[in-house]
Amino acid sequence: MTTNVKVQEGIFKTVKTILVSQPKPERSPYYELEKRYGLQIDWRPFVHVEGVEARDFRKQRIRPEEFTAIIFNSKNAVDHFFRLCEEMRAKMSQDTKYFCLTETIANYLQKFIIYRKRKVFSGQRSIQDLGHYMKKHKANERFLLPCSDLGAQEIATYLDEQGFNWQDAVMYKTVSSDLSDLSDVTYDVLVFFSPLEIKSLYDNFPDFLQNDTRMAVYGNSTSKAVEERGLTINIKAPVPDVPSMTTALELYLQQSNKEV
Repeated sequence: MTTNVKVQEGIFKTVKTILVSQPKPERSPYYELEKRYGLQIDWRPFVHVEGVEARDFRKQRIRPEEFTAIIFNSKNAVDHFFRLCEEMRAKMSQDTKYFCLTETIANYLQKFIIYRKRKVFSGQRSIQDLGHYMKKHKANERFLLPCSDLGAQEIATYLDEQGFNWQDAVMYKTVSSDLSDLSDVTYDVLVFFSPLEIKSLYDNFPDFLQNDTRMAVYGNSTSKAVEERGLTINIKAPVPDVPSMTTALELYLQQSNKEV
């Protein structure tokens, strides 16, 4: 059988256990795979977000209240922006405008502001969706972009290209989670979605050996991180006709396991 799933040639050992390096969702097509193939699928975030402390944030010499417009690209950005404002006693003007990449983020803002006293704009997914609204206020606004230590390159590039008066502010960081309780646990398949998860694997287990563990990897940057560690990628997505990790896993399982 020929598939678009990249696997180590000739190896389709039975899979009984899978660890997904993400938080456990309420609903997921993984659960159907679990039933269909008699699997145990565990979920464990390999990375998590920590807020930058106010004393460290002050070193960036940024005062949020001096900006007239805030750009939010995630709920984490919202949480840590208002946390730092409270800790620093920075009071935002009622005239502050908030530009949110998605409606979900805009709705989340209601935890922190009163909509009738603020101006909130939302897009569908990308910063380009907000361009029309932002350009209306371009001449008079100073934009602040709360972000993680990883930055927000796509947004930054767009703001520079369009000539906005803006500044980014690192308010939270992504760090490796403590996985020490998994030191004596092995899984048939490990599923990764970002290079940071690979970094976390080795932060926790510097002497990690792949042995018979299959590596399921999503995305080119994650694949590169895996290969740089000298590991073998057994299952990869997306590739032509295989857009999702669950599809890639199922194609592998069709050859390694019999349906139960």
